[in-house]
Amino acid sequence: MSQADGARAKRISASGPTDAPWLRILGTSLAWTGIPAAAAAAAALIAGPGPAGAASVAAGWGLIALFFGLSLVVGHVVGRKNPSGAIGMFAVTYAVKVVGFAVALWSVGVPEWLERPWFAFAALGTVVIWQVAEIRAFSRTRQLIYNDVPAPTDDAAKGA
Repeated sequence: MSQADGARAKRISASGPTDAPWLRILGTSLAWTGIPAAAAAAAALIAGPGPAGAASVAAGWGLIALFFGLSLVVGHVVGRKNPSGAIGMFAVTYAVKVVGFAVALWSVGVPEWLERPWFAFAALGTVVIWQVAEIRAFSRTRQLIYNDVPAPTDDAAKGA
């Protein structure tokens, strides 16, 4: 076996489902949205309304990242113990987040320093890019659709 074949063999692993993909999806989504948000914050700082604009971009990105990131963290925690229960917990988490964020935002109100257009465009852009990144990252995971191991027959279960 040549050295190139040996290196290739080390890169190839057995096929199987992706274990707990949620944190990798979170990392991908944070990277895909964080870079444009940082660029937008720099643009707001330099050519826009200044520090308030940059803070507004950061607030818009942070709010969306927190909203979507919580689900992925819950999916990771629940998915490690009960992989089939992770999707159900996504639904429960979503309902809690919508109500919780609505109450929090309503009680806090709009801060005086917030530049609404910069906040709104950053939040909207983050939602769109986050969803694309999340779908792309999830599509690259491997999901176990059926079990390859045959179920034991009655004879095998009795030990005969």
